[in-house]
Amino acid sequence: MQNIPSLLNKSECGFSETKYSHYLCFQVSNRTNRFTAYSGDRYSARQKELHDYIKSLHDSGQSYRRITKLLNKNGIKTHTGKEWGETGNSVYSVLKKYRQREERLELLNKEYELEWGTMEVKWEKN
Repeated sequence: MQNIPSLLNKSECGFSETKYSHYLCFQVSNRTNRFTAYSGDRYSARQKELHDYIKSLHDSGQSYRRITKLLNKNGIKTHTGKEWGETGNSVYSVLKKYRQREERLELLNKEYELEWGTMEVKWEKN
């Protein structure tokens, strides 16, 4: 009878000296509007005052043309120092631009919740 090895090699039985490292893997998404270009508040006190006055006139039911005529009659100039256009477009523009500005500032300060992806454990050989 031939010599039979008494012990099998450990690697042949499924055992080895290989080491494993394990890692917890996941993804987190953070949405923000803080990267938008914002050069500060360039809206002057006079522009705010003018907007509030025009808004009060418009809320009381006056048309854009009537507000334009009233502003020109009272000698109230635009923020650039010019007279108001006859069609009322300038008055409409003041209200529109202010509303857009408020929406932009609200969006800039909006907070979003973090979004968490699935978590899994990964094993890797060293």
